[in-house]
Amino acid sequence: MDLTLTEDQIFIRDEARRLLASKADGDALRRIVSRGDGIDPDLWATISTELGWCAMTIPEKHGGVGLGLTELVLLMEAVGERLAPVPLWSTACLGVPLLTAIGTQAAQVWLERIAVGDAAATVAIADMNSVNPFQGGGVTATRQGGGYILQGQLPLVTDAQVAGLILVPARIGQDVAVFGLEPSTGSDFRRLKTLDHTRQYCAHSLNDLSVPESTRLDRNGVNADALAEAETIANLGLAAEQAGLARGAMDLTLEYISERVQFGRTIASFQAIKHRCAALEVDLAELRALILGAAVQPDPRERMLEVAGARALASDLAFRASEEAIQLHGGVGFTTEYAPHLYFKRAQANWHLLGSPERHLDRIAAHCLPDGDAA
Repeated sequence: MDLTLTEDQIFIRDEARRLLASKADGDALRRIVSRGDGIDPDLWATISTELGWCAMTIPEKHGGVGLGLTELVLLMEAVGERLAPVPLWSTACLGVPLLTAIGTQAAQVWLERIAVGDAAATVAIADMNSVNPFQGGGVTATRQGGGYILQGQLPLVTDAQVAGLILVPARIGQDVAVFGLEPSTGSDFRRLKTLDHTRQYCAHSLNDLSVPESTRLDRNGVNADALAEAETIANLGLAAEQAGLARGAMDLTLEYISERVQFGRTIASFQAIKHRCAALEVDLAELRALILGAAVQPDPRERMLEVAGARALASDLAFRASEEAIQLHGGVGFTTEYAPHLYFKRAQANWHLLGSPERHLDRIAAHCLPDGDAA
């Protein structure tokens, strides 16, 4: 399998990194964190409306760019590297794949709006630590009159307060239906204060929420294979963001240790420091190869397994890279004036999104061991 990037892909990667280096640098990030809303609206307008990052994997017939998962991965790496406070993962990796899986005219209308930057999107998942987040577990829908009654708890929803579309998977008998809620539907998502100050998280209780028939975007349930593919893409995007996070934490560390002088020499010259940084670089190269390989894997089942492995590795590496950043920064690594703590907090938060490493490893074992016995 050839994982060499094309000239166009290299251009997309380099231009994304250049833009975010200027628009989402450390000072800009600290301003957003101190403001407390977890999003940079100006940066989001630039990448969603002017540059069309959300349109990357949307087909051209729906107003998108029509490129592949590799290009999406490159953008998510760049966003993770800078901890850019924008709802790109929620929109392009949660919302777009689920709308594509639905495949109805109503879903296509939303894809067209997202492609031109008219709306951000997210998916309200009852259990954000599930490896099958789109299966509707925890939320039920009951037909009543000319609409539906939604019931369930949504304790942790990413970027709900800035989304123009909130997709809610819900169970109707054995089928998974998907409802599209807009801010005008009366659904009240409450902003949460969490460890991660660079991404918005909200909560909502669906206590007999009455919604009209028009909010249901699917027709007679969403195909199980299509849902599984959407879940794989969501995890792939998150793994890419985690790889970028590790890269960003390492770059901060390398810059600091190359300038910090101790005992008359930079601490980067100490052999013990070199070994710790080299080990992270090797692990990051392995992770990026796995992510890029999964992005071009044609077989859905194999891609699901490769992405599960990538998520397990990415969660671990993002945590270790941010942990090393704090330790190798010494005393200042614990202060708010420096950025390592922001990377550490995002790594901790991402660890539990769409399944912990243990859950992804269990998933691989269940597919590889005889009779699915992962014990």
